[in-house]
Amino acid sequence: MGRIAYVNGRFVRHAQAAVHIEDRGYQFSDGIYEVWAVFGGELADPAGHFTRLARSLGELRIPAPMSDAALRIVLAETVRKNRISNGLVYLQVTRGVAPRDHPFPDPPPPPAIVVTAKAVDPIAAERRAANGAAVVTLPENRWGRCDIKTIGLLPNVLAKQAAREAGAVEAWFVDDLGLVTEGASSNAWIVDADGFLRTRDIQANILRGVTRDSLLSLIGELGLAVDQRAFTPQEAKSAKEAFITGAGTLVLPIVKIDGAIVGDGSPGPVAKRLRALYIHNARREGV
Repeated sequence: MGRIAYVNGRFVRHAQAAVHIEDRGYQFSDGIYEVWAVFGGELADPAGHFTRLARSLGELRIPAPMSDAALRIVLAETVRKNRISNGLVYLQVTRGVAPRDHPFPDPPPPPAIVVTAKAVDPIAAERRAANGAAVVTLPENRWGRCDIKTIGLLPNVLAKQAAREAGAVEAWFVDDLGLVTEGASSNAWIVDADGFLRTRDIQANILRGVTRDSLLSLIGELGLAVDQRAFTPQEAKSAKEAFITGAGTLVLPIVKIDGAIVGDGSPGPVAKRLRALYIHNARREGV
């Protein structure tokens, strides 16, 4: 069976799915998105993602396309129809279809919604985590509302391409103060030279990562302290460990930054423990 997508009220074959040429997402990137990891056919961190989805829609003044209860059914059915056990579900909501003009359409059209799902090979993912990954650093060049999960991701696309060309999986943005903000599609963490867990606080120009929030809760249960304080690329390169978090990467150890080896060049004990704990907790909540 081929892949199935949900598009504006209908489940259709992925290869035949389409949106209108005057959808404002296509014309203006006037929309938002959300991504859930899937474990055992169940959504990971559902409450956090629904909360962030509502916030992003509210910040752009786009009405919700349906109730949370109805959306949960659509997401679950998309997972089921695509026979996803472990993978990702992608949701996109735009302001809708209207003749091209910059201001909000008046009267407002119904929001447009697309949901897709894809499988992830857990064995390959664990192999990558066991080996560790690399990141590169780039100057921050995104707009000033990275706290909204919008589909306007061109700087992130260019950053990801730069990372790929450098043999890395991610790029970390560095602001005008020389401090790491976050990755192109993840949050950045280190275990600094003094052994403290550090990640940028959400008052900065960063996305409010749901995986990040879940991990903070789990860290608290372990009795570990987290310093939500920015760090420089040099501090990261001198750190004992580094890792990134996100729905697509979960907790992924970073062993190289701009070509510099982090720690002893292998995934550290803190990152490995947190990855295992996060996955265990996500699978348990999905039961």
